[in-house]
Amino acid sequence: MPAQLQTMADAIRVLSMDAVHRAKSGHQGMPMGMADVATVLWSKFLKYDATNPDWANRDRFVLSAGHGSMLIYALLHLTGFKAVTMDEIKNFRQWGSKTAGHPEYGHTPGVETTTGPLGQGIATAVGMAMAERHLAARFGDDLVDHRTWVIAGDGCLMEGVSQEAISMAGRFKLNKLTVLFDDNNTTIDGEATIAETGDQMARFKAAGWAVKAVDGHDFGKIAAALRWATRQDKPTMIACKTKISKGAGRKEGDPHSHGYTLFDDEIADSRLAMGWSHEPFVIPDEVYKPWRSAGRKGGKARKSWEKALGASPLKAEFQRAMAGELPPEAFERLDAHIAEMAKTAPANATRVHSGAALEQLVPAIPEMVGGSADLTGSNNTFVRGTPAFDVPDYAGRYVHYGIREHGMAAAMNGMALHGGVIPYSGTFMVFSDYSRPAIRLGALMGARVIHVMTHDSIGLGEDGPTHQPVEHLASLRAMPNLNVYRPADAVEAAECWKLALSTPTTPSIMALSRQKVPAARTEPAGENLSARGAYELRAADGEAKATIFSTGSEVSIALAARDLLQARGVPTRVVSVPCWELFSAQSPEYRASVIGKAPVRAAVEAAVSLGWERFIGEDGVFVGMSSFGASAPYERLYKEFGITAEAVADAVQAKV
Repeated sequence: MPAQLQTMADAIRVLSMDAVHRAKSGHQGMPMGMADVATVLWSKFLKYDATNPDWANRDRFVLSAGHGSMLIYALLHLTGFKAVTMDEIKNFRQWGSKTAGHPEYGHTPGVETTTGPLGQGIATAVGMAMAERHLAARFGDDLVDHRTWVIAGDGCLMEGVSQEAISMAGRFKLNKLTVLFDDNNTTIDGEATIAETGDQMARFKAAGWAVKAVDGHDFGKIAAALRWATRQDKPTMIACKTKISKGAGRKEGDPHSHGYTLFDDEIADSRLAMGWSHEPFVIPDEVYKPWRSAGRKGGKARKSWEKALGASPLKAEFQRAMAGELPPEAFERLDAHIAEMAKTAPANATRVHSGAALEQLVPAIPEMVGGSADLTGSNNTFVRGTPAFDVPDYAGRYVHYGIREHGMAAAMNGMALHGGVIPYSGTFMVFSDYSRPAIRLGALMGARVIHVMTHDSIGLGEDGPTHQPVEHLASLRAMPNLNVYRPADAVEAAECWKLALSTPTTPSIMALSRQKVPAARTEPAGENLSARGAYELRAADGEAKATIFSTGSEVSIALAARDLLQARGVPTRVVSVPCWELFSAQSPEYRASVIGKAPVRAAVEAAVSLGWERFIGEDGVFVGMSSFGASAPYERLYKEFGITAEAVADAVQAKV
């Protein structure tokens, strides 16, 4: 058996060498070094079925060290995943291939998450493990019982998000999570010790993990360590001591082979050293046979699970949840709430209105799992009576993430990718900077994740410029496939939540105010006006000479400015713009009707002007911020920075 495993591992090595060499780009060092560990994992321990990549109860495998993407591509090809043909291996890193430079979720069947930005994989995997424990508590071990395996390298563990991730996993005792540390002491610049001399095993142990070290090239010891991991009552980390570019002749163990493309003679020497006599991209049948057998072995477990699912009274609910479909009655309570808010017109902070919407949604949509980065009382993300996700009650639906915005955002991506969970959580908008790399990956992957970002402007007041976001709205709006919602009142807040939940392949930002705002929508609309992205909130009395566009807490300022202008003989209309992205998706005719033909166009938002030219043109009037904020009560700040109804009216009138 060791001889067979060695040949199977060498198949990974030669495919990695050949693909990187053909592409003249890539990293064969890590795949060659971790080939032995991956061979044992995928042939003996990983629960999967190559004929059914999306089987719900499969183990999740995350290649956090995504630069070594040829490792997973070789594994997918060898085990028989239909999408990864030998032609795809040959087209590594080329236009249109399934074998992109880094593994991409949704692009290649068998790739569970997009990786490459180091640390993201391990942090996302924590969310997958959380989802597994939560769904097992909800549906039972008969339907949900699988593990999450991660391969991570020195770079993954240097990135700060890894500390947030391993701390969370240890705190929640996620015993179905195992990290296989590629302990090869290598980064791009050379030996990892030029920058890191910490004890990684001690670090994981201190965070509440069980740890073990193993020779990453000894098949028997690797198998024993993986068996050990499956018996622990806490997350496990196995430090696999490996040599980068194992099998690559004189380049074996050379730190500079990390991203080094082997030359023809070096590949020839490597083949000779491995005893591999076959031509490039040729895998003999006797090597394919055990690999394809490994790819099929999970079929029995899958069929047994499908039988259990068929007999379960929870079958329909489980399938609905895993498919990401909302319950039929998901919005009944919310729709009634919207009607009530239009009737009663309450004045409050939009963060409070968001919390009121959640009071209607969370009981109706059992997949919603909320949380906050230690700002629960400020973010209004907690629904009364919701138990916490914790040991041993993993059925709880509120996560105390601690002060770990980056790890929180990445874990939510993992929950969404796992399926069966719709995650949302909160922090202050200024701290979206901490979450941004994970938000970006969520947008790239199309994960339904909802980021509640409160304290969204200088309107938060006394905490001052360190906490007052001014550039963040523009920055987040610049990100593709991310819907940034900034509702103006209770009705828009509820409408935006409905939209966020109804958009299964786009993450959302809920930008919410700390300060109270008056109601803007006081009449039933008969439709979700926020779904248009922008709409005329108040028409002009007479032929409009000016249009004021606004969002969020400044909509009330725009409405007050309109009244002043009307009194001065300047007919003015107001357009609320709760979501730029949805407005951009409307027809040209609708967009033109909303922009209107008034000769003067203005925008008011307590943030920088970047992007508003699409509404007001290059010579339009903008009332907002061009600097950082200051520390003072919010009323004084708006006055000092000139964001008032009088200032808007004066600026518009001067332009008229």
